[in-house]
Amino acid sequence: MVPSLARLGGRRWRYAISDNCTHSAAVAHALAGPLPPKRATSTPASFEPEDGGLWAVNIHGFFAGGGMYWRESARLAQRLGWRVINPSLPGFGGSDCLDWNDLSMSGLARGVARLLDHIGVETAVILGHSMGGAVAVQFASDFPDRTLGVIYRDGAATPAWRRRHGPVARLLAPVAPEIAPLADLLSAGIIDLPDLLVGRLTSTVKSLLPDLQRNVRALGRTLPVAALLSATDLCSQTMALGEDGSIPIMTVWGCFDRIAHPGTAEEFAALSRTEVLWILGGHSWMLARPETQASLLKHHPKGVAFLEKVGARLQIDTSINKSVS
Repeated sequence: MVPSLARLGGRRWRYAISDNCTHSAAVAHALAGPLPPKRATSTPASFEPEDGGLWAVNIHGFFAGGGMYWRESARLAQRLGWRVINPSLPGFGGSDCLDWNDLSMSGLARGVARLLDHIGVETAVILGHSMGGAVAVQFASDFPDRTLGVIYRDGAATPAWRRRHGPVARLLAPVAPEIAPLADLLSAGIIDLPDLLVGRLTSTVKSLLPDLQRNVRALGRTLPVAALLSATDLCSQTMALGEDGSIPIMTVWGCFDRIAHPGTAEEFAALSRTEVLWILGGHSWMLARPETQASLLKHHPKGVAFLEKVGARLQIDTSINKSVS
């Protein structure tokens, strides 16, 4: 993984690239370090994309950052031969914030497209977790020719996750209906925390802390993103992608997720015309079990079928690019 910095639209985006040669200790140290100087805007010269390889973008959830997912991206690179870009979206993980006027899901998707341009990547598989799932859907809708496939994980692109039916919401609704949904969401987050402690605890904590510390320092500047997410409704975009069917979509959900509850998964699956692949875990299963996504793609029938569709789409896109050039 190669930590770096890009200047996109006048703002700095922190990101890292994972390939087959990831050295976890070096990556953890680099991601924990300070931001490079503002003048550092180019991809490191030591990293050159190879012809014919498959790229992926691993987009994080709210109050996270690209560095939190580097262990998962390393597994995807090592086991599948992918080159995975882990961006930190504006306001998170040390990346500069966007102005209110520029803040939208389309704006975030355009930023991802600019990052691909910066690195020199034409097409990619887009993985999106939680808020990143909404960005992934928006990217696929806005840039279908650049999207090889979407892996949608416990996402927030559709509004069902905001309809809270947990015990806290039912308890508070009669006396404090305005705060009941938020209180239920916070309690769901607390309930989800023990799932992060499963597996190699030390490695998980080390991967989370650097971006978490940055996000705490920038908390006030990320509140607009929370407001954006709470108002996001990409049902029409999701339905259009499902009806078109040309972009393969893999829907993966933690069966114990109470943040984006099972109703959210069912809503997205119905709109996108996909089947939910339920796995053991909570909302952020990929952080505690970073090998899970690669294993699903290599061994589960739905993952194998997804890769076959991506491979067919990659061949089509490659032939188109060659004919145009």
